Amino acid sequence: MPFRKDNQHRAKSIGDKPLGTKPVSFKPRQGQLEKLKAIPNWQERLRDYIDMMIKEHGE
Repeated sequence: MPFRKDNQHRAKSIGDKPLGTKPVSFKPRQGQLEKLKAIPNWQERLRDYIDMMIKEHGE
């Protein structure tokens, strides 16, 4: 049974933009995953970097 929209225990969104439904996955080089996870807010920063790469390429 899902939480109602106004329930205080419902998951809260982190960013200002909604996330897609399908994840992007890739295999990092050895050692990169542990170092990446040590960076604060790495997921949001990676999303911003992807946006920057898309703009550079010319959407």
